Amino acid sequence: MTKISDGSSRPQRSEIGGIPTRYIGIGVIVVLAVWFLFANLDKVEIQFWVFTVTAPLWIALLATLVAGGVLGWLLKGRRAR
Repeated sequence: MTKISDGSSRPQRSEIGGIPTRYIGIGVIVVLAVWFLFANLDKVEIQFWVFTVTAPLWIALLATLVAGGVLGWLLKGRRAR
């Protein structure tokens, strides 16, 4: 059989209901992260090298989530170059 090409080398992106599956995946992860944050409302002691801070666990988890997201975004931009 002969394969007919339309000239574009871009892979087809899948969609569900007109929404790209990438956005659906990101939305699911965000909803699960928010659910996890609100399930952990206790106060905890966070010990750094020099000092200790008492804060709600959800703030520590949110800070970790944001730091991970920023680090991932920075590393993705570096890899694309």
